[in-house]
Amino acid sequence: MKVAFVGKGGSGKTTLAALFARHLGREGRPVLAVDADINQHLATALGGAAAPSAGAVPLSAYLPQIKEYLRGDNPRITSAAAMVKTTPPGAGSRLLRVAEDNPIYRSCVRPVGEVRLAVTGAFTEDDLGVACYHSKVGAVELLLNHLVDGPGEYVVVDMTAGADSFASGLFTRFDRTFLVCEPTLRSVGVYHQYAGYAREYDVALSVVGNKVEDDSDIGFLREHVGDALLGWVSRSGYVRRAERGTVAPLEELEPANRAVLDRMVDTVDRTEQDRATFTRLAHEFHRRNAHAWANERAGVDLTSQIDPDFTLGPAVATRPVAVPG
Repeated sequence: MKVAFVGKGGSGKTTLAALFARHLGREGRPVLAVDADINQHLATALGGAAAPSAGAVPLSAYLPQIKEYLRGDNPRITSAAAMVKTTPPGAGSRLLRVAEDNPIYRSCVRPVGEVRLAVTGAFTEDDLGVACYHSKVGAVELLLNHLVDGPGEYVVVDMTAGADSFASGLFTRFDRTFLVCEPTLRSVGVYHQYAGYAREYDVALSVVGNKVEDDSDIGFLREHVGDALLGWVSRSGYVRRAERGTVAPLEELEPANRAVLDRMVDTVDRTEQDRATFTRLAHEFHRRNAHAWANERAGVDLTSQIDPDFTLGPAVATRPVAVPG
């Protein structure tokens, strides 16, 4: 299952994404975490050092190789240079599994505790004034378009804050989205904005309250988000210590807060994977990007990359994927 964490900046989405990923890893479930936030803090929240991905290449820096690998021998894609962030898979494309050996994972994924982590890469001085962060996040969209996740496998993505992910089709690449919401007007405002944008795309959206102190906070969240409220995490001494650099074993997290993680996992597991819709939206956003900018940049009609007979699902998941040396 592909899972996104979104919310207002400072709401605690990175903290919740890390707790959720660690909870899955602690149970022995295959989990790949991806830091797709412009503020790259997921590794530290998972319990790594300030630069835990030393030796690993950021996905954005490895994008040409990612494209070359994923295009495989798909006849609709003439070269890696012709691929853009929305290029969908088709017959002949190489697909990814959550847990496997491939050149992308070998270069870009490193273990942090019981979780495997990839990062998009931080904004650098070279990017200032000439690039937007979506040029980095595009690598994540391309990976998710080509990733076949089986039962009991999870991809957990810490997204950019607010509704910024709507600048691309990335928000449709997930089976379940958790919006982390503080009991404040600004935070629930982000929820209503996100829910409004996502509604026409049937995004499966659940709200997890955070930094809840008392019944009035719970009542506030219930009043403003209604049935979307899945649960809430109380003010936590465990989290406070983790934010100061002491990431203790997850068994020390308060029982009520651990129970929320269980509820989140159960919600994800009960979410139906609509692979036909996933594929249809991938095609839709690829057409939009092709007509808006990509065709002009490439000098060809990139909508020809769409394979109308290909649906990312169980049938293609069983096909062997060649891994070049």
